[in-house]
Amino acid sequence: MSPLATIVLSYLIAIFGGHVFTKGILKLVPLQSSSQGIVRAGAIIGFLERALIISFVIMQEYSLIGFIVAAKSIARFEELKERNFAEYFIVGTHASTLFAVLVGMFLAYYLGEL
Repeated sequence: MSPLATIVLSYLIAIFGGHVFTKGILKLVPLQSSSQGIVRAGAIIGFLERALIISFVIMQEYSLIGFIVAAKSIARFEELKERNFAEYFIVGTHASTLFAVLVGMFLAYYLGEL
C-alpha cells in the first residue's frame, strides 16, 4: 500500500472508527440530562478532534493534544459543574483521544516518524 493510501486510510479509521469506539464506550455511562444543543455537534467535534490529534502525533507535537482538551473544557465549562455530565465528558474525551493517538502512533511508525 502506498504511503498516501495509508495516511488516508489511517485518518478514515481514526475519524469514523473512533466515532464508533467512543459511542460504544459512552453507552457504558449514559448521560441522564437532556441538554439541547446543535444536532450531532458532538460527533462533528469528535471527527475534527481525532483528525487534529493524528496530525499532531505525526508532527510529534504532543503538547497540542492538550490544547484540544483545554479548548473543549473551556467551551463546556458551565456544563462541567454537573457531575454526571463531567464524567460523561471525560470518558468520551479520553476514549476518543486514546483511539486517535493509537492510530496516529501506528501511522507515524509506518511512515518512519517514530
